[in-house]
Amino acid sequence: MIAETIDLERILNGLTFEESVKMSAKKLEETDESKLDELQKKRHGFRKLNIHRINRIEKTYTPSQEICEQIMKITSPQIWMVLTEDWCGDSAQNIPYISKIAECNKNISLRLLPRDENLDLIDMYLTDGKSRSIPKLVSFDENGNELFQWGPRPEEAKKLVKDLKEQGFSKDEYEEKLHLWYAKNKGKNLDEEFIILLKSL
Repeated sequence: MIAETIDLERILNGLTFEESVKMSAKKLEETDESKLDELQKKRHGFRKLNIHRINRIEKTYTPSQEICEQIMKITSPQIWMVLTEDWCGDSAQNIPYISKIAECNKNISLRLLPRDENLDLIDMYLTDGKSRSIPKLVSFDENGNELFQWGPRPEEAKKLVKDLKEQGFSKDEYEEKLHLWYAKNKGKNLDEEFIILLKSL
């Protein structure tokens, strides 16, 4: 990826993780559920659940020594763009870990952008060339060159969902099992995958 194809200023104007969480919490406080349609009500419920997921991870997760050592080897600025939505369960289960990892090195600027307001960006990073799956993280150097991609979930979780779909589980059923996996895994697979990505830089 070359600088001309990515507007770094646009990305840097995105939200920090903390700003994103505050905005989501404010949205919950100000929303009148009686005025929501069915999809909006469903996403409002997910948003509530995701705040609890984020709080749990923030209280319990500390990046491993190995991942901190790898990330401290980054000596020049990087911009980590994450395309997301606050109603997305996978985002709530992964972005808090990514934020904690990014905090280990001041050279990393993590910015969150809403997918549905940036469809041109997500369409550059489709999952399997067809799906606008989130969260999607793309790392750039200060010149806009792409360094690595990650998302929308750890490989083991991807395999779990694929297997459950093939077995005929409904979306509600496989999502329940997916979130149980997240709760038990506690970021272990994400840590391992980011160590590999960082070693490749």
